[in-house]
Amino acid sequence: MKSVVRFTLEKFNQTSRGKKAVLISTVLLCLATLVILISLNTGTVRVSPLAALQTFLGQGSEQDQIILFDYRLPRILVTVLAGAGLGIAGAALQGITRNALADPGILGLHAGAAFGLMVFVSLSFSMDTSVALLIPLFAFAGSVAAALIIMLLSYDRNSGVSPIKLILVGIAVAAGFHALTLYLSLRLDEDTYSFAARWLAGSVWGRDWIHVQALLPWIVICIAYIWSRSKTLDAFHLGDAAATSIGTPVRSRRILLLLSAVALSAVSVSVAGGIGFIGLAAPHLARRLVGPLHRHLIPAAGLIGMVILVTADTVGRTIFAPNAIPAGVVVAAIGAPYFLYLLVRTK
Repeated sequence: MKSVVRFTLEKFNQTSRGKKAVLISTVLLCLATLVILISLNTGTVRVSPLAALQTFLGQGSEQDQIILFDYRLPRILVTVLAGAGLGIAGAALQGITRNALADPGILGLHAGAAFGLMVFVSLSFSMDTSVALLIPLFAFAGSVAAALIIMLLSYDRNSGVSPIKLILVGIAVAAGFHALTLYLSLRLDEDTYSFAARWLAGSVWGRDWIHVQALLPWIVICIAYIWSRSKTLDAFHLGDAAATSIGTPVRSRRILLLLSAVALSAVSVSVAGGIGFIGLAAPHLARRLVGPLHRHLIPAAGLIGMVILVTADTVGRTIFAPNAIPAGVVVAAIGAPYFLYLLVRTK
């Protein structure tokens, strides 16, 4: 009788948590929609929500069509996709490593992506053609190289990967890749160096539809795979031995999930620029709102990352107008104190 009551209570609690998570995710989706609408209406030339709707329906003025379709909408879509990608990549990395401080930027993955992008621009490819579709591939290669070095240096045959050692090795590897990136940047011509400097600062100025096309397929495929492995990420939280005992192929799933998280963070920063801390803050905020189950955590982290990046870009290009501040600088101004707060609280 007691076991029946306990089972009933557990099912009731799971159902209650699931309904709460759906409600919170719906609220976050509405908030993200509101932020996007505000961003569409914000700039040197304001476009009211009604005028924007008329433009989307093909009834707007020529000026509104140029402003929305040629300038604002591609930029906003890049921040939407990249914000969601960074938030979900951080949630996946924290689940894979069982490390509350895991973040693509802190672990050195962004530094590897920056090195890959610097190699790309050093080859003198044009940034205004379809060759820009290759940017995520170079960034992904750089991030994979950084991830391999970090895992090799932080792995111990007896104790596995220590969370603290992972962070320290990630910081050291990031410093090394930053040095290589700086060396390559000094060899660039003035125009290419200007582009690289804006990218490193996390600026999404000048993003076009080609960048949306380069980002979209990677984001969709990687997010879909990570979310489909939500139960595997939950099992990792129990430890490798317990996860293996319940039938989870730990090694193969960890490698595939790690590659997906690396790809997601790499392609996000390859188009949106060197933006950090979203992968750290978004999963923490989502975990407080919807709980630790990844089938709820992953969508919430993506929506929070989306809201943070779109808001940061909107704030950077409006409050400090006419001198726009890169979104990466705004995110860092908020994220750095939050990281210190988490560092103090984490044992």
